[in-house]
Amino acid sequence: MRMKISFFQVDAFSNTPFNGNPAAVCPLTEWLPDELMQAIAAENNLAETAFFVPSDAPGVYDLRWFTPSSEVDLCGHATLASAHVLFQEMAVAGDLITFSSKSGPLMVSRSLQEYTLDFPAVPIQTFTGPDLVSTWLNGVEGTIEGIAMDLLVRVKDQETVATLTPNLPAIAQIHARGLIVTATASDKGLDFVSRFFAPQLGVPEDPVTGSAHCTLTPYWAERMGKTDFQARQIGPRSGGMKLSLNGDRVCLTGEAITVIKGELFLPELI
Repeated sequence: MRMKISFFQVDAFSNTPFNGNPAAVCPLTEWLPDELMQAIAAENNLAETAFFVPSDAPGVYDLRWFTPSSEVDLCGHATLASAHVLFQEMAVAGDLITFSSKSGPLMVSRSLQEYTLDFPAVPIQTFTGPDLVSTWLNGVEGTIEGIAMDLLVRVKDQETVATLTPNLPAIAQIHARGLIVTATASDKGLDFVSRFFAPQLGVPEDPVTGSAHCTLTPYWAERMGKTDFQARQIGPRSGGMKLSLNGDRVCLTGEAITVIKGELFLPELI
C-alpha cells in the first residue's frame, strides 16, 4: 500500500494568499531517504520544501530544507511556514518552537498573528572575485559590498532594484548561494528593499528570502546606525518583515497563511 504524508503550502511573510513566499511543508514521523525528499522538492517546484520530525526533546523539531535541486543550510521563509503549520494546522501548544538545523538551533515564537524567527546573523566578508555587476544585472551599475552565504550588491535606489532584469545564466556562475541586490527605500515606512536571485539552486528569483536578511540586517545596521528595521523584498511577488539585530542574532518578524493542504502519495518502494 502506498504511503501518504500530510502536505501544506504556506505563503510566508504575508497575511493574504498569493503574496509573500510560498513554501511546501511536509511533517514526518521519521526521515525519508534523502533522494526521496529531493524528488518531492523537485515535484513541488517551489523555492523550498521543508521537512521536519519531532526530536526527543519536548517542543524541538529537526528541520531540513530542499530547493528543487539541492538541500540548503538555512531558509527563513520555510522555517516560518513550518512553525505556522505546527501552531495553526497541528495545534501545537505554547508560543515557542525550537528547530534543530544545519545552522544550529532556530527559535520561532508567536504573538497573535505574527511569528518571530531568531536566526544567526551572517555578516559579509571581503569579496575578491571579478566585478561583473553590470553583466549580472544586464547593464545596471552597482557596488559589490561583500560576500557571506550570498554575494551582496548595492544599487542606487529602490526603483533600480524594482525594475532590474537580471542575467540569470551569468549569476549562476557566481561562487555563492545566490545574489542579493539592495538599496535604501523610498517608500514611506521602509528602511531598505532587496531582491534575491539563486539560479544555481534552481531558484531564478526567490520572492521573500528570510535568510538573506540575516546578511542585510547587519549590513544596514552598520550603515544606518540603528538595529531595528522595516524591510521589503520587492519584485513580481513581494513581502515584508520587521527586523532587529541583537548582537550576533537577527530577529525576523512576519505573518503566514496556509493556501493548500492535502496528502502526498509516496512510491510503494518506501
